[in-house]
Amino acid sequence: MRRLKMTKSKGWNWKIASDDINSTWKVPSIESYYLLNRWSNLGFKDFLDLGCGIGRHTVLFAGNGFNTCGFDISKYGLDKTKEWLDSLNLSANLKEGDMLDLPYENDSFDCILCRNVISHQDTLGVKQIIKELYRVLKDNGEVYLTLGSKSTWGFKQTSWPLIDENTRLRMEEGPEYKVPHFYADYDLIKTLFKDFKIEFINHIEDFYESNGKTYSSFHYHVLIKK
Repeated sequence: MRRLKMTKSKGWNWKIASDDINSTWKVPSIESYYLLNRWSNLGFKDFLDLGCGIGRHTVLFAGNGFNTCGFDISKYGLDKTKEWLDSLNLSANLKEGDMLDLPYENDSFDCILCRNVISHQDTLGVKQIIKELYRVLKDNGEVYLTLGSKSTWGFKQTSWPLIDENTRLRMEEGPEYKVPHFYADYDLIKTLFKDFKIEFINHIEDFYESNGKTYSSFHYHVLIKK
């Protein structure tokens, strides 16, 4: 099954996500500290948090000397990000929009973080976002991103509508309800990022407990260079 038209982008419903300072959405991801150190050592300054949500990585990088931009489709998420920045006397350039058409000039950023973000589109949409990443990234700049894996449980949920051969519409209640989820495998990743130098591809399984049961999900973590 193939679509001739990209799915309309839809953001998270951040209004129902926890805003507690210790919640998942307020604590920076583990790899963001590695990237902060790596990109500082490389002399990178201009940073884009693509799909910034309520600001955990925007705040981290803005507080560590980067010229920080935060971008999201959710006005609510951006408003919460600004509140957080203001409370810490930090600043960042926040913009609302669709990642299919980024409102930045060519060669704007040294480094871009998009964790669990570009997967919220179908296959055609992901390809368009990758073109946009290439366009706004400076030569020798880097992008760190994650993609859902075809090995994970979500891709196997036959009750979730199949949008194309790589994408399902998530039907689980929560902030991602009816948000498209794109899933990849190793060969597809190599094809998608053929115009970049792939620094590494990690396939990571995350475990979590809920109601006395153990669950897991797989994601690809990818570092690419222009």
